[in-house]
Amino acid sequence: MSRRLRPIAEPFVVAPPRGARVRTRLRVGEADGHVLRALGEHLGSLAGADLAGRCREGRLDVKERAASRRERKRALTADSSSRWAGAITRSSEDAFQLAWRNLVAEQRSLRARTGRIRRRLAVPVGKRQGRARGYATQVERFEKQRRLQVLEARLAEVEGRLADGRVSVVRGGARLAAIRHHLDEAGMTEEDWQERFRARRLFLTADGEAAKALGNETIRFHPDGHFLEVKLPAPLAHLANQPHGRYRLSCPVVFSYRGDEVAAQAHSGAVRYDISYDPDKGRWYLDASWKFPTRGVPSFDELRGRRVLAVDVNAGHLAAVVVDPSGNPVGEPVTVPLDLDGLAASARDGRLRCAISCLVHMAKANGCRAIVIEDLDFADAREQGREHAGRRPSRGQRGKSFRRLVSGIPTAGFRDRLVQMTANQGLWVIGVDPAYTSMWGAEHWLGALQQISPTASGHHAAALVIGRRGLGQRARRRERCVSTPPADGGERATDSAVWPEPVGQPAGLSGQRTREPQPHKARGQPHPRQRTRPAERGPRGDQVAQDRSGPPARRGSVPLSV
Repeated sequence: MSRRLRPIAEPFVVAPPRGARVRTRLRVGEADGHVLRALGEHLGSLAGADLAGRCREGRLDVKERAASRRERKRALTADSSSRWAGAITRSSEDAFQLAWRNLVAEQRSLRARTGRIRRRLAVPVGKRQGRARGYATQVERFEKQRRLQVLEARLAEVEGRLADGRVSVVRGGARLAAIRHHLDEAGMTEEDWQERFRARRLFLTADGEAAKALGNETIRFHPDGHFLEVKLPAPLAHLANQPHGRYRLSCPVVFSYRGDEVAAQAHSGAVRYDISYDPDKGRWYLDASWKFPTRGVPSFDELRGRRVLAVDVNAGHLAAVVVDPSGNPVGEPVTVPLDLDGLAASARDGRLRCAISCLVHMAKANGCRAIVIEDLDFADAREQGREHAGRRPSRGQRGKSFRRLVSGIPTAGFRDRLVQMTANQGLWVIGVDPAYTSMWGAEHWLGALQQISPTASGHHAAALVIGRRGLGQRARRRERCVSTPPADGGERATDSAVWPEPVGQPAGLSGQRTREPQPHKARGQPHPRQRTRPAERGPRGDQVAQDRSGPPARRGSVPLSV
């Protein structure tokens, strides 16, 4: 019995980013670094105390959150300022809400895992009941029973914390805090770890204000004068070198990347600034961020009237194919390497941006209006972990390899970076359902793509199916169709669509060609129609002598008889 296919979700246009963030380096001197560190440590201590107080309050509704923030801001203003206190209380509330969402996600993950194990434990070893399959051996079943007890204990703890409204937040990062107990394995000394932890706990963030000069009253960047000023709180007012308790850095500050946009936003709206310190490199950085005005999303008819760039995201590379509005591939497929294993976070981000830049340049060179990607969401696979069911491997070495493969695909980072970088170049992103793209691409398009480029793989065929799905077309080519409705004829892709484009001819389909005859059971071809059964006739007589020793007798020499 054939397996039923799940319904395929409709494609959608990804909303553009709501803001921008630009970074530059601050080449500060020793005196400037001393002032920035003193300011960050002072505000960081206030931020830690405020976050602890917010976590003790637990889950609050909208009115209770507003009242809580008002009281905490009033208490912090005496040791800082009203604007510094507003930024601290806002960041504390954001940290609490993020920790709460993480706790809810952990509860959902633990429930999925325990439910999966219970369903399989209810089936005898080596048996199957419906779609549930028992464990292969008694040893594996025993180990799963022990794992179920561990997961149930963790689930009970998480549900108790949710009921009490208790969350855990580590300023500086829980991962870095855990390294403190494994310094030898991390290759760090205690002094190095303390330096990193103190740098993570610095607080130098100022929210923007549209009604103030240059968009910010606390940290102010002057685009024309190329300098940066910081408002010092009352306990550090003796360090000021400018009137009204302000400190101006001695080094020039310039945004080499998108500096004109930063200047335009500073003169016309609010800008948020974040100052951070990297202890590994010994460098200070300044980040400017602001919000974009609301943009309208184009309709599918506008995007489907132009070429699109279809991309298949894989572990280690990206497969890309240019697809015209008729659903035909244009030119040769391209493979963009994306090797991120064993790299630092900064190096991974740089290679990811480089790969997306290649896609953007390819799309603009081919006149594409949008980039079509699959809406990858491995939330279910990550939540259920090794208990994940379905056709994917869930145990043994194959299960470990699959989970390592899933974690190695930069789905979230690729999606976020792609949306941001395409918006800067005037491109749009279309997300489609990834169901059966690899299967149908290998079945209907792999052989045809290999006629264009021998290096074409199943990933390029899957990318072509992704592009056709983004254009509102089906995955399979309509070959040997006996009849085509006139209303649907313009929307179907023709069969001779996968050949290189001759020089001097417009993009799209080439001239008419004849095909070699293929058997009815050729791969990717629809089943032929049932023809009328021929009329039954009697067996014919022996028309040629069966003895091949001599020449065959001629039909004219056979005597006729009545």
